[in-house]
Amino acid sequence: MPAGQQPQAREPDGGPQHPHPPPPTPALPSEVVPAYPPPESEDDESWVWTQIKAEARRDADAEPALASFLYATVLSHPSLPRSLSFHLANKLCSSTLLSTLLYDLFLASLTAHPSLRAAVVADLLAARARDPACVGFSHCLLNYKGFLAIQAHRVAHVLWAQNRRPLALALQSRVADVFAVDIHPAAVVGKAILLDHATGVVIGETAVVGDNVSILHHVTLGGTGKAVGDRHPKIGDGVLIGAGATILGNVMIGAGAKIGAGSVVLIDVPARSTAVGNPARLIGGRKGDSDKDEDMPGESMDHTSFIRQWSDYTI
Repeated sequence: MPAGQQPQAREPDGGPQHPHPPPPTPALPSEVVPAYPPPESEDDESWVWTQIKAEARRDADAEPALASFLYATVLSHPSLPRSLSFHLANKLCSSTLLSTLLYDLFLASLTAHPSLRAAVVADLLAARARDPACVGFSHCLLNYKGFLAIQAHRVAHVLWAQNRRPLALALQSRVADVFAVDIHPAAVVGKAILLDHATGVVIGETAVVGDNVSILHHVTLGGTGKAVGDRHPKIGDGVLIGAGATILGNVMIGAGAKIGAGSVVLIDVPARSTAVGNPARLIGGRKGDSDKDEDMPGESMDHTSFIRQWSDYTI
């Protein structure tokens, strides 16, 4: 190196640091950022990441106040795992839990476990498809605390399985503090999960949540007391759990079931049935229809279809 020349600063991934964002890019036509992904994609992660970057460029051009934020969180990163790791690390860091440590932790887990990256993409697709308030993939990535809480939990779950339990519990605590979502690191959570609004969601240690499940705010999957062992609910694929519902104990909620808002569930709920009330009772069951090819409630987000079969429903 010539005398007097300073070494070039580099980012953690080895790329050069840019002291200033690049010049603004031209506005993108709406068709560049489609509403939904193609029905069959050879590489969902690459496709979703392309959409996120396109949305971020469009938004940075339209709203200069967000340009630095969007550059730092999305446009300066070469991949979805790096962007997500950076964003989560900055959301969850504290004076004693440094963002650099968290960034390395999240990125190492996402890099080492392809199934985590697949779940991230499935969760993004789920939020975009099911939530009419979700205006884009970048909106979910940057602003949906339910999505961010689930991704942080996935990393905490890896740490728990690796017997790094103090760190897993510390991460759980930070997620609860920052996002108001409390998921024990040992809980098993599937993919294509939507925590809609997410505030107040509690999922206990031995709970299991299947794929394509949608859970609204203030839902508790808890135990019934001081008993130890397998003591939390098991939620089947495609289940929809309404706001404020409480499910307690080692009970099974069958695939495609629907739990009404504010319900308290203490016993098993059969597949493709609806439970409402406190204590919950089954209503509007579709006997004999369980094998029909219908949308699962967790995907359709249909909270009220059972009412047409509720003959004594009055206001």
